[in-house]
Amino acid sequence: MTSTGPSDAGGEAIVVPAALDGERVDRAVAFATGWTRAAVQELVDAGAVLVDGRPVSKSHRLRQGNVIELLAEPEPDARPAPDAGVAVDVRFADDDVIVVAKPAGLVVHAGAGHPDGTLVNGLLARYPDIAAVGDPARPGIVHRLDRDTSGLLVVARSGRAYDSLVAQLAARTVERRYVALVWGALSSPRGLIDAPIGRAESRRTRMAVRDAGKPARTAYAVLRAYDRPVCSLLECRLETGRTHQIRVHLAAIGHPVVGDATYGGARDQLRPARPFLHATALAFDHPATGERMVFEDPLPAELQAVLDALGR
Repeated sequence: MTSTGPSDAGGEAIVVPAALDGERVDRAVAFATGWTRAAVQELVDAGAVLVDGRPVSKSHRLRQGNVIELLAEPEPDARPAPDAGVAVDVRFADDDVIVVAKPAGLVVHAGAGHPDGTLVNGLLARYPDIAAVGDPARPGIVHRLDRDTSGLLVVARSGRAYDSLVAQLAARTVERRYVALVWGALSSPRGLIDAPIGRAESRRTRMAVRDAGKPARTAYAVLRAYDRPVCSLLECRLETGRTHQIRVHLAAIGHPVVGDATYGGARDQLRPARPFLHATALAFDHPATGERMVFEDPLPAELQAVLDALGR
């Protein structure tokens, strides 16, 4: 690929050669720069990679002669350090997997605005061997929970476990059930929300239902309805694992999660300290034995108190 020097936007500009016609933008940029694809994908998601002056998705296919502008560079590769000060609630552990119950407010791994004090830092203090598993920047992590979502998470402790769990997630054989309290009364006791999710055009830190997004499916069932104020307790099952998926999908059908200020769920009638969303059940096949592993976690006290008040 040929560099044309600095672009008008202040970054490097690269002209796509014939050899890379039809290639994905993330692969092409990684090839040209030597950066990892994961690092390039983060830049793409942040809008720092332009093709002919416009942001694109990481799977965008390039054409000969396209001009790629790089408006930023990846952050220096910093491996997370162990931090025994981060408490980790371990529900199960063996040589291959660790199942933890994450509290609300704890970030899973380092990211923008959260360089340390994460679940990964706490895990490394207790299980230093996970440092060699998966992505060095987020060792052992195969799926995530939002910072303010509580509940169950499985972490890979070995390479074979990492590969197995990633494959199970892709095959949708990992069962993930959540409990969510949402605004309003749903018209049907059960439903399936099948709508693609991508970065919101107006605010890159938010997700939205978009035609150009990734496929996303969330099944739900009403567990209980309340009338003062009108809201519904749901069980949600993830069939895919997009960022903010449950929160975005429920907001898109007019029933945002109670307490979720990002997606329209913050209302005066009921104001929990954080979004009412909890990963209550997790099931997967053990990477070594094939045994089906099933875990459940009840609502934390602060969310149960909200339901108790509604019940009265």
